[in-house]
Amino acid sequence: MSSLIDAIPWEALITWSSLAVGLTATLITTIVRRRYLSAISNIPGPFWASLTRLWHVWIILEGRQNERLVALHKRYGPFVRIAPNEVSVCHRDASTFLLRANLHKGDWYHVTAVPDFRFRNPMSTTDPRKKKALSKHFAPGYAPSKVWGWESDINRNIECLLSWIDAYAEDEKPMHLDKFITYTTFDNIGSVFFSEPFGFIKAGRDIGGTLRNNVTLSKFAAAAGFFLVPLRILVNPLTSWMLLLPMGRLYRTTSAALRKRMSNPSAGDDMLSHWLRASEESGTLSVREIEAQANSVVYHMIRHPKAWSTARDEIDAARAQGRCQHRVVSSHDAQSLPYVQACVKESLRLFSPTTMGLPLHLSTDIWGTDAHQWHPERWMSGYTKELEKNWLVVSKVVASLIHCYDIRQVDPDSVWNYQANFTALTHSWPVYVKKRMD
Repeated sequence: MSSLIDAIPWEALITWSSLAVGLTATLITTIVRRRYLSAISNIPGPFWASLTRLWHVWIILEGRQNERLVALHKRYGPFVRIAPNEVSVCHRDASTFLLRANLHKGDWYHVTAVPDFRFRNPMSTTDPRKKKALSKHFAPGYAPSKVWGWESDINRNIECLLSWIDAYAEDEKPMHLDKFITYTTFDNIGSVFFSEPFGFIKAGRDIGGTLRNNVTLSKFAAAAGFFLVPLRILVNPLTSWMLLLPMGRLYRTTSAALRKRMSNPSAGDDMLSHWLRASEESGTLSVREIEAQANSVVYHMIRHPKAWSTARDEIDAARAQGRCQHRVVSSHDAQSLPYVQACVKESLRLFSPTTMGLPLHLSTDIWGTDAHQWHPERWMSGYTKELEKNWLVVSKVVASLIHCYDIRQVDPDSVWNYQANFTALTHSWPVYVKKRMD
């Protein structure tokens, strides 16, 4: 017995026991501090959310965080704790006290430096002064006068979209309109930024797998920003070059377009030339938001036939007055359609393309008891110039589709599927299209 006792590695056991006790004590201390001693301990929310960020990451990866946040605010009120150091706010004064304040953004925004930390932009810059200075170079290029200057290029891409719709209408086959809107959106960005579309809508397909990994990219971007140390190790120039991460393919497509454009100094007055001039002389709406919003407007309107017919009547009245005379409705004419504009705003409110931390859009305290219902007329009493300026291209696409086609879902009772991670990616709502006879 004595020899057996002597053979036990007491020193190793004591070391491991001490380590276990230390880790347990650290864990308990962390739990108590986060749950009961934090500055936001008095704010209600799910139990696990107060202990670990992993709870929030889980609902992000689940793909329904927009619905989750709305439900949490309905249960707990205007302030909900969704992580040890984060509170979701759904209060009518939030925009005044939070969004307009000169506050530093959270470190999470560093994840938007795509494809790695070398590529800073206004969204990834957390210091408000640096962000403002950086935005000054970019913001003027998004002015309506600039967008209208590129309208002929945008029109060609939309015409190509309409040609595809014509083909499906003639064949009477179901069409995944959301995909073709995505192709058109990215090609519009190519035309505006680099004087040449990427070629998606002309081909009618994803080229080089650029768009195929959008769901993966959305999940990665939404969750990775909460883990900056491993993010900075994982996302670096080497992994960007080797296309090992989800943003790699998108970066490859845009960087190739950039190199091609830079080799052609005689190209048109595109967004890149504007930025280059601004750089020599001295946010904004993302491509994903444009695509998601265009899909959202069309989807919600075809599910509400009265809205579609009301918008159609508005366009017909405009045609009788000499406006909206072409298949592709001009930006100027689209801006003069108040009901179409109201539908754009209402779809943005009901289903925001950016889903992180925006439960305000469905607050009954702000919008009334019908906050969860489609009601474009709520926007008819006011005029939100800034919002309308940001959705010029969306208005053109929507007005052109309403003008030229009758569109209905293959299964009217089926709702779309979507992944709400960093942005909302919708899919699976095939439609039948029919050319409208004038």
